[in-house]
Amino acid sequence: MSIDQLDYWRCEVCVARFLDPDQLPGRQEEQAHYLLHENDPDDAGYRAFLSRLSRPLLAKLERGMSGLDYGCGPGPALAAMLREAGQQIALYDPFFQNNRQVLGHSYDFITCSETAEHFHRPAEEFDRLDAMLRPGGWLGVMSCFQTDDTAFANWHYRKDPTHVVFYRQATFHKLAEQRGWSCEIPVKNVALMQKP
Repeated sequence: MSIDQLDYWRCEVCVARFLDPDQLPGRQEEQAHYLLHENDPDDAGYRAFLSRLSRPLLAKLERGMSGLDYGCGPGPALAAMLREAGQQIALYDPFFQNNRQVLGHSYDFITCSETAEHFHRPAEEFDRLDAMLRPGGWLGVMSCFQTDDTAFANWHYRKDPTHVVFYRQATFHKLAEQRGWSCEIPVKNVALMQKP
């Protein structure tokens, strides 16, 4: 499928749609676009948006667990919310919190909010997340799920130049199945996956 001189492919196994790897944005282009985002940790509306992930995830966790906010961005609001709920949380973002040391630890839970759609190599990223999850650990992903191929060309989510992979609900079930995880969709556009 070609749209606006961009080529998109679909994985026949997990049904994710992704931008042709030869057309991925460069690092400087990505960072410049991320700096336009308004991710204020004190913004009530943004917190309400993130609570769609934090609320069902926190219901699965015990207080004081160790987590990682993977792709936290310049204003790690979700991490602040989880800390306020009594969780310990480390930060990682390749542009704004590039502390690769945290990638060598294991965690009771990992959050990936509005991040997975930026993955240039999604299978490798999900394998990395799996390696960091402790047995019984939870991975919480929030991303706008693709539903309708006929609306893809005009979909606002596709028009963000840093969004390069688009997941369906079925994609997360397949990702989980491939890694032996369980998967549930507690609310629209949120997947919670547990490592056995």
